Amino acid sequence: MITISENAQQHFVKLLAQQPEGTNIRVFVVNPGTPNAECGVSYCPPEAVEASDTEIKLGMFSAYVDELSLPFLADAEIDFVTDKMGSQLTLKAPNAKVRKVSDDAPLMERVDYMIQTQVNPQLAGHGGHVSLSEITEDGVAILQFGGGCNGCSMVDVTLKEGIEKQLLAEFEGELKGVRDVTEHARGDHSYY
Repeated sequence: MITISENAQQHFVKLLAQQPEGTNIRVFVVNPGTPNAECGVSYCPPEAVEASDTEIKLGMFSAYVDELSLPFLADAEIDFVTDKMGSQLTLKAPNAKVRKVSDDAPLMERVDYMIQTQVNPQLAGHGGHVSLSEITEDGVAILQFGGGCNGCSMVDVTLKEGIEKQLLAEFEGELKGVRDVTEHARGDHSYY
């Protein structure tokens, strides 16, 4: 569920040594399942542990996760990295904004999940995003572009060479194609 690297565990042990005895950590998501989801780690004194929390026992401490955050922290990774710029704690939670779907979920849910967790993070660097409008009876995913993608001169390349190839490879035999239904407005608004 949540992977906490050896370096991160050692970092937490040092921090927890300065806290009252019995203090552990809490991993959580604020606004889970929304575009504004934020992940965090905080101290968790014994009196803050809820009966519904999930405990992840580690070597010298435990990490607690509240019931609401738990499904959004699937496949999360916490690491403590040191480079030329210094040291920092990193928390990657690919499912914080969208709850992970099962392999046997309907095609629409699985395609939407892939768009939210793999395609949109790539587009976000250019100020854009895409949403799934529908999947037609003949297996074509209908997409709506927004943000910096709307009106961008490269949107066709992004659609055909990026998104379509990625989706068709992942959903081979289920999806037949991808189509853009966005009314692309011209103007400077597209360039991030």
